[in-house]
Amino acid sequence: MQSFDIETLAVRSGYEQTHEQENSEAIFPTSSFRYQSAAQAAARFSGEEKGNVYSRFTNPTVRTFEKRLALMEGGEACVATASGMSAILSTFMALLEQGDHVVSSQSIFGTTKVLFNKYLAKFGIEVTFVSQTVLSEWEQAIRPNTKALFLETPSNPLTEIADLAEISALAKRCDSLLIVDNCFCTPILQRPLEQGADIVIHSATKFLDGQGRGIGGAVVGPELVVEEHVRAFMRTAGPSMSPFNAWIFLKGLETLSIRMKAHCQNALQLSTWLSGHSAIEQVFYPELKSHPQYELACKQQSAGGGLVSFRVKGGQAEAWSVIDQTQMLSITANLGDVKTSITHPATTTHCRVEPEERLKAGITDNLVRISVGLEFIGDIKADLARGLDRL
Repeated sequence: MQSFDIETLAVRSGYEQTHEQENSEAIFPTSSFRYQSAAQAAARFSGEEKGNVYSRFTNPTVRTFEKRLALMEGGEACVATASGMSAILSTFMALLEQGDHVVSSQSIFGTTKVLFNKYLAKFGIEVTFVSQTVLSEWEQAIRPNTKALFLETPSNPLTEIADLAEISALAKRCDSLLIVDNCFCTPILQRPLEQGADIVIHSATKFLDGQGRGIGGAVVGPELVVEEHVRAFMRTAGPSMSPFNAWIFLKGLETLSIRMKAHCQNALQLSTWLSGHSAIEQVFYPELKSHPQYELACKQQSAGGGLVSFRVKGGQAEAWSVIDQTQMLSITANLGDVKTSITHPATTTHCRVEPEERLKAGITDNLVRISVGLEFIGDIKADLARGLDRL
C-alpha cells in the first residue's frame, strides 16, 4: 500500500478482510481471544507467535487504525491510546527516566503543561519551556541530560509555526528525540516525520475523528521506539483505545482529506473577514500574510488548518460577550469537529496554567479561539457578527 496516495491509504490501508467478506471494516468488541491449545496460548503470551492476546494491547480493529495512521504519517509503527493526553504520557513515561530533561515549547496545550510541571516532575523529569519560534532559546535550554524536544505546530490557540527543519537539526546535534504533536494539521496538511521529527503524537479526538464522537490518541514513529518501548508501557499501564473508538476513527480517516480541505477553505475566508472588522485587535491564522510565520507556514504546510484565533478590542468581558451572543456556534473547548466551536482559552483550555505562564504563551483575556467547521461560511460570519458588531 505504500505506493498509493495518502487519500487512498486513508480509505483502503491496514485492513485484512475476514472470512465474512465484508466491505466495511469489522469491529472486534472482545476482551480476550481463544487459542487452539495451551501451547499456542503460551506462545502468544511469550511473544514467540504473533497474534491477538488481550484487547488491552492487541485488537484487530485497533491494529487496523494503527497501521492506517502509520502509513499516512510515513512512520514505521503506531500505538493507539485512550486519549491524546495518554499518548503524550505513554511516550514520555516509556522513553524517559529519572534525571532526564525535556525542552518544550511554551505554546502547548494547557493540560500538557500541567502534566509536565505537576506529574513528570514527581518522577524526577525536568522540563524547560521556551519560545516556539526563537531557535536561540531552544539552543540555550539544551543540557547534557536533555533527552527530548517537544512542540505542537501550529500551536493552540495562536497558530505559531515551529521550524521543524531547524529544531530537528538541533535535536540530532544534541542526541535528543524531536516529538511533534500533529493533531491540528493531520498528515493531510503536514508530515513531521518527513521534516526531521522522530515521533508524532495525535489526539485522534480532534480532526482525525472530525465529528466529536470519540476520545483517542496515537503515537507514530520508528518501530524500535514505538513497538519496543511505547507499546510496552501501554500494555502494562493500560491506557488502551477501545475497539469501537478505533472503528470510529477509521471512518473518520476515510473522509479526512476532504474535510481538511473544507476546514481550511472556511478558516481562510473567516480569518480574512475578521481581519477587516473594527472590533478586532489581531487575527491569528497561518495563511494570512500578517501572520509572523506566514512564509514558513507556506513552506511547511499545504494549507493553514482549521484553527482561527483573534483578540477583540477590550478584555475578558468583551471576549465573553462575543461568545455569548452566538446562536449557532458550539461553545465548547473541543476542536476539529464539523460543527464550528468557539471558546475562551484563558478560562477553559489554559485555565490551570499560571497567569504569568499564560501571558508568556500569548493567552490574553481578550483572546477567542474558533475551530472552524463545515457550515456555510456566511452563517458562521453572521453568527460572530452578532457579538462583534455590538462592541
